Amino acid sequence: MIAIILVGVLVLLVLWCISLYNNLVRMRNNRENAFANIDVQLKQRHDLIPQLVATVKGYAEHEKEVFMRVTEARSAAMNATTINEKVQAENALSSALSGLKISLENYPELKANQNFLQLQSEISDVENKLAAVRRNFNSATKELNNAVETFPSSIFAKMFGFKREPMFEVPQEERATLDKAPEIKF
Repeated sequence: MIAIILVGVLVLLVLWCISLYNNLVRMRNNRENAFANIDVQLKQRHDLIPQLVATVKGYAEHEKEVFMRVTEARSAAMNATTINEKVQAENALSSALSGLKISLENYPELKANQNFLQLQSEISDVENKLAAVRRNFNSATKELNNAVETFPSSIFAKMFGFKREPMFEVPQEERATLDKAPEIKF
């Protein structure tokens, strides 16, 4: 009788361990899937940037440094291979694009150009979609991190090599501009 109870407890313990492990795998896969959705939007963003830069170059030939930063950041973002490298490279690209937006304020005639307006609209749409999929990615990352760090799943996470993963966050350089209220000019 005791042997049957011990076997039953052992079977339940094994099933519980399998369930914890499978849950960790599911969360890791959800995070990777969420980043794949980011990749789709990033590809679209990378495809639109050369068009935007070419349109703007015609109006602002002397702003070469800004264009070089955007082009280099785009290249680094496209060549990043791991999720963490892509997060860093995309943060640098976002920062470079912010610099481009600031330099565009000096060209009012560019803001009325139809090609530029269309590209700006498309990039704005992609940026909004990126924000949504980044939120999804960060949610999946938070869920995985919670499981990796809370007891008892933390024991199995360490045993099977699961670790805390970084979020997709706003770069430090951009945090300062986010804290300031936008300046509106008429």
